Amino acid sequence: MARGKRFTEALENFDRDQLYPPGEALRLVKEMAKAKFDESIELNFRLGLDVRKADQQIRGTVSLPSGTGKDVKVVVFAQADKAREAKEAGADEVGAEDLAEKIQKGWFEFDVAIATPDMMPVVGKLGKLLGPRNLMPNPKAGTVTADVAKAVKEVKAGKIEYKTDGKQPNINTVIGKASFPIEALTDNYRAVVDEILRVRPSAAKGKYLKSVALSSTMGPGIRIDPNQAKVVEIQDNGKGEAAETTQASG
Repeated sequence: MARGKRFTEALENFDRDQLYPPGEALRLVKEMAKAKFDESIELNFRLGLDVRKADQQIRGTVSLPSGTGKDVKVVVFAQADKAREAKEAGADEVGAEDLAEKIQKGWFEFDVAIATPDMMPVVGKLGKLLGPRNLMPNPKAGTVTADVAKAVKEVKAGKIEYKTDGKQPNINTVIGKASFPIEALTDNYRAVVDEILRVRPSAAKGKYLKSVALSSTMGPGIRIDPNQAKVVEIQDNGKGEAAETTQASG
């Protein structure tokens, strides 16, 4: 497949076969994000899990200390007082049957959908529309809840969902924007790695972190040494500051 000029030039700045310490990988991916828009920085894991087994599937949420850098559009399915609470918390659209009808007509201008438990019979009818787009409210992701105000505020502040990808033991998350200071990207990186290590299923055998990589929206992937996934030294203009010394297990 043909590669763009920027992508090809980026490949000259690092060794694709080398496993980098996280701090250096963060610095490289930030430096190589030279598109005309503010590229997202993505963190990708391949885990030693058999996702055919329910007890080895992973799904949850993690709050990024420095946010996502994105203006997240949130809709809430709620009525009466809960609808008012959601709107006051900053929801972009709040409704019930009327919101469901709007979506059925093809409106999907939102990033996260939240629902109160009593609204799930209405939301459930949208499963074929919301499910394939990863927009279906889910209790495990905290998006089916009576405390809609808290849920809206958390999502707006940088709470993201992660889960193993279909039939593959992969997890892909955004940890910020290329314009973020390196310290902010480091904080977000550390929060995600800590969470993925924390939720390791007890049924998982052998090596857990098979591979870890960073990339920007338009850039190549930079491989991180899985055995040093938590050893983060901030790399900023050649000046490294030790920020974490605990090594990843597995």
